Amino acid sequence: MANSAPASSAATQATSVVVLDRGNNTTCTINLHGATVVSWRVNNQEQLFVSKLASFDGKKAIRGGIPFVFPQFGPWSFGPQHGFARVTRWSLEKPPERMHNGDVEAIFSLMDNEFTRSMWNYQFRITYRLILREKELHFHIGVYNPSKDLSFTFNMLLHTYLKVPDVRRCQITGLRGCTFIDKTREGAIYQEGREIVTIGEWTDRIYQHTPQEHVITNVVSGRKMRLHKYNFPDTVIWNPWIDQAREMSDFGDDEFPNMLCVESGHVSSPVILLPGTSFEASQILQIFECPKETEGDIELANKNKSIKNKQVRDGAIWKCFDLEIQ
Repeated sequence: MANSAPASSAATQATSVVVLDRGNNTTCTINLHGATVVSWRVNNQEQLFVSKLASFDGKKAIRGGIPFVFPQFGPWSFGPQHGFARVTRWSLEKPPERMHNGDVEAIFSLMDNEFTRSMWNYQFRITYRLILREKELHFHIGVYNPSKDLSFTFNMLLHTYLKVPDVRRCQITGLRGCTFIDKTREGAIYQEGREIVTIGEWTDRIYQHTPQEHVITNVVSGRKMRLHKYNFPDTVIWNPWIDQAREMSDFGDDEFPNMLCVESGHVSSPVILLPGTSFEASQILQIFECPKETEGDIELANKNKSIKNKQVRDGAIWKCFDLEIQ
């Protein structure tokens, strides 16, 4: 049972912001414009990147945080890129509430309206439940088709911008053997052969049929981020690098080293939703620390040292992996 006492103040028309506060300087802030998660702080350390040039005027998507992509991924002939969900004001269906275990939850929703039907003439309802835990952020999404006779198809993606000290030191696991579409090479299709994926150039890839878990190393303060997903078969990896960063008006020219997008989605093929049915998907972000001796491994890797990666799985949790220089 949940405690009836609110965990934070609800959103107001003036601010359009909802804050989940778990205590101990652990908070999550959601802007109702796009239901965009614009901050996630664990022990007062920010985990998400938001550009210093991001617009908060409600006229365009917020550059950073975790925008909600629906019903289109990428360019769209009927409306804005990545769909309308990230540029539409959502409703706060359930204000932040503290649960019996101390976690805090809030629920947001989006329904079809005149604006959405002007470009995508379907009835729909999305519920977006966020739960803030001590070192985790949970996302639970439900998409419902209330129509009695019309089906519709859609893409969906959580466009997560992670804050990192230096993207060139980050490592991403769980992609070896996966086919990916390389958008930097006109959509050419390749197979990932690396056990550990690193970023050293403009990167924009849609990895298909990826496992449920990835671990991203060297995020804030040298920690690791575990990403667990359900019903999101694709993982998008993106960093604009130097030239692409300069082309974005809401992104600083010098900001690309401090962000890495690792995005859970259903984008390489659409979801087909029949009348009266629903679709559910979820994601968990978990921050955790590893022994100090594993820090700096990527620096050795960049010196062309041989790296041996040992991944140990214990149930549903990926343990810290050790890197041995041979």
